[in-house]
Amino acid sequence: MTETTASAARRPGEQALAALGLNTPAPDPSDASPHTFPGGGRWRTEVPSVEGPEALGVVLKESSRLDVPIHRISQGSGVWMLTDAEITEMVEATSERDIELCLFTGPRGTWDIGGSTRTDSRGAGLRARGHDAVAGCVEDAVRATELGVKCLLVADEGVLWTLHRARSAGIIPADTTLKVSALIGPVNPTAYAVYENLGGDSINVPSDLTLDHLTEIRRVSAAPMDMYIEAPDDLGGYVRMYEVAELIRRGAPLYLKFGLSKAPGIYPYGHHMRDLTLSTAKERVRRGRLALDLLARHGADGDMAPLGSRLPGALKRFETPA
Repeated sequence: MTETTASAARRPGEQALAALGLNTPAPDPSDASPHTFPGGGRWRTEVPSVEGPEALGVVLKESSRLDVPIHRISQGSGVWMLTDAEITEMVEATSERDIELCLFTGPRGTWDIGGSTRTDSRGAGLRARGHDAVAGCVEDAVRATELGVKCLLVADEGVLWTLHRARSAGIIPADTTLKVSALIGPVNPTAYAVYENLGGDSINVPSDLTLDHLTEIRRVSAAPMDMYIEAPDDLGGYVRMYEVAELIRRGAPLYLKFGLSKAPGIYPYGHHMRDLTLSTAKERVRRGRLALDLLARHGADGDMAPLGSRLPGALKRFETPA
């Protein structure tokens, strides 16, 4: 890795365009994020949709082969779709490599009986419908953390606040991190700050937010941001590889998520989807290599956070009830 920062990076096509008299406007220093991860670094990496031990093995093998550094691996089907033995195997494999493992808490509205989630309005979407759904998410959280999982993926504001309170009360470990799903990601700075105050330690934003939107968010919150560099089709299918350096400059501290467009959905995962899940897991790592190669070519691959770092630093929180 070079030591060049994103703010000093060469922008795509800059030299060739300058030779043609089409100079790229200089970046405005005032729109750069002033924030970093604790312990240093402005970006971390994440491989999402790693649905079980076998897919995890594929990702770890491919990341070694392609030299793709990984800070976090996340799963989307949910804690309830894994046996205790499978969770333990994933915890041990990621712990050996000092990678954070993040599992989704279920249930979610799209798998519930509510037909409104399939209408054009999407109803309540991925949120937990009713008390019992919240209880199921808490059950998943307690079970997963007892098995050694340190990061939980959440798609409901009430579940997020409940798990933050549980963390504060010692019901789940105090160093458990809570990650807000892209499926409910905030689209304005005020909403982003609310998720931080509810307990979010890293917050997914939709991958179609503009660079100016990221700057607006960074003027009110330093909470780590997650963003798909390539988004799955059900999240828009956006591919923003040429913007990675500028996304880091505007959005740091930022998790670069290596998603995959033009791939069928795999949630909730089962062995009937094994071949597809393993092949797409392998390709996500390759997409990560492509993004990192672009950063290197533009002289913007410096400022990566140290491998093994996972905590978000001091964040703003609403006061929890006594």
